[in-house]
Amino acid sequence: MKKLPYGISDYERIVENEYYYIDKTMYIEKLENLPEPYIMFLRPRNFGKTLFTSTIENYYDINKKEKFQELFGETYIGKNPTKLKNSYYILRFNFSGIDTTNEETTIKGFQKKIMSSVKMFVEKYELDFYINPEDEAENILNNLIKAFNIQKADKKIYVIIDEYDHFANELLGFKTNHFKNLVSKNGKVRKWYEILKEGTESVVDRIFITGVAPITLDSLTSGFNISSDKTKDERFNEMIGFTENELKKLMNDQNINEESQEEILPIMRQNYDGYKFSLYGKEKIYNSNMCLYFLNNYIELGRVPEELVDVNIASDYNKIGNMLSLCKNENRINIIEKTVLGEKLPTKITQKFNPELGFGEKELLSMLYYLGYLTIVGEKLGKVELKVPNQVMKEIYAEYFLELIERETELKIEENERIDDLEYKGLKIIQNKEGFCFGIDSILLSDFAKDIKKNAKVLDLGTGTGIIPTLLCGKTELSEIVGIEIQEEVYEMANRSIKLNNLEEKFHIINDNILNLNKYYEKNTFDVIVTNPPYKKNESGIKNEDERKLISRHEIKASLEDFIKVSKDMLKDRGEMYIVHRPERLVDLLTLMRKYKIEPKRMRFVYSNVNSVSKLVLVQGIKNAKPFLKLEKNLYIYDEKGNYTDEILQIYNKKKEISIFNS
Repeated sequence: MKKLPYGISDYERIVENEYYYIDKTMYIEKLENLPEPYIMFLRPRNFGKTLFTSTIENYYDINKKEKFQELFGETYIGKNPTKLKNSYYILRFNFSGIDTTNEETTIKGFQKKIMSSVKMFVEKYELDFYINPEDEAENILNNLIKAFNIQKADKKIYVIIDEYDHFANELLGFKTNHFKNLVSKNGKVRKWYEILKEGTESVVDRIFITGVAPITLDSLTSGFNISSDKTKDERFNEMIGFTENELKKLMNDQNINEESQEEILPIMRQNYDGYKFSLYGKEKIYNSNMCLYFLNNYIELGRVPEELVDVNIASDYNKIGNMLSLCKNENRINIIEKTVLGEKLPTKITQKFNPELGFGEKELLSMLYYLGYLTIVGEKLGKVELKVPNQVMKEIYAEYFLELIERETELKIEENERIDDLEYKGLKIIQNKEGFCFGIDSILLSDFAKDIKKNAKVLDLGTGTGIIPTLLCGKTELSEIVGIEIQEEVYEMANRSIKLNNLEEKFHIINDNILNLNKYYEKNTFDVIVTNPPYKKNESGIKNEDERKLISRHEIKASLEDFIKVSKDMLKDRGEMYIVHRPERLVDLLTLMRKYKIEPKRMRFVYSNVNSVSKLVLVQGIKNAKPFLKLEKNLYIYDEKGNYTDEILQIYNKKKEISIFNS
């Protein structure tokens, strides 16, 4: 009896350590006989894709020629070898596990993955090639291809990419603008795929790419439009996962008697079977990892495991939820309710999805199919019918879906909170009645900064309720804005405002001190910084007893110098800073800006009326700019009758002289 390979995806290890292997090698022959040499194949997470790519790697690796009989002698392909066996240099990439906290960590993680794979390739095949750690991912690949072409002119490379979409799907679910930047025409990831495509004109002979969803097929691989997608090809329906006959053979090998099989097979069928990825596929497929989980526990415990759901699969449900949020279709909740109830849902499955073209009902159903939550059960009026495949999938997602429905039906507002209508493009903000509410200074700063360049990456230091980023999302064409807020309660409230305004794609917040920003971003990251910092020095002013207001008004957690220094570090060269402060701190402000090489360029004083002293000052500075300060005309809030001036009304986008804001 051979051991069960639960959690093992290395083909060579399975064979050498005498684990049981369900032979799928006949599909190697089928793939090789296809006229297309560049293949894309998608299946749900934890379904056995990595093991299959490992099988391909071991079969074609030129370095494994002497071990061919040992590795494949008992398999179909070992008895029916193809002409290309052991004829390639294998260049393998796996893009799972990349840190997608922000665009910088994603690019860095992607580069590390490329460097690691190229390093293994160079060492394995003893190539004379230096990897420059400062090089970008596309340059590393490009240089490797050139070096290989010179040193191994008569040889070819087989490229295997596992989880090609993993980090991109993570980004798309959480931070759509990051995703767009990476896969846009000049994006780092797209450039890398363009280089890979160029490699097919010289040394790259075959490519096999796996992943989960088509959510990046159109965008990510726009520079790589040569692959053939075999995901729904009936000839490969059973290539990954277990058929029932394969599962029975596995149980026989484990000496599970017929009586026991009659007991557990209906349980496994109900919970793990039911997948069909092609309308014309011959058989339904079991989730192989779930079957191995069940049998491993059954053999060890001598009984059916208490938990039928593998936590490694269940943990992915929250990622699916973030992707579902991409669908703004008003029928979304109705669709989700029907899937939980097990109803059939007709649709045409999307093969190439571009998020810039929208994410509607068809895309939502298609994604649920690719993720394995829905599967093909029939056809109706030229559309496939999709349905939940088994009980486990229903249990994994039903609770989440029901919570989602409840959350979207009614946004929870605490008793001490209110929702203020900003009366601008439908934007609203949640505020704590007893805490520090935003004032006119934030409104004026957002207007002062409204001319920032298109697609700017913006940072708001001390974001509070998120009022400034919320307004800038409406007033500008920024690509992304990050807020940082030290108070956890305020941070949580601002996050609900983001959801309330459907700004998850553009605006996200970090709960931390601004002094810790270097943990999240590298220097010279942002195009623009806006900030409405505490006005009072820690030792000055009457201290308010409410800690939330105290932190907002006094320099307790960070000083004015800290705000300026952090701005200098985080701004790109020639990046812009916009700040609002009190005139009595103007000398401090301008001195510190000069000290940290943020040159003041525009300044505007704000007055309650023509007879008052200035109460606020707005300043724009540019990092590393030449000295030249433009003093703009004064801004008056009220006219002689005590009503808002025309300019203030224009800023508020109001026609009546009634203010809903605290000033």
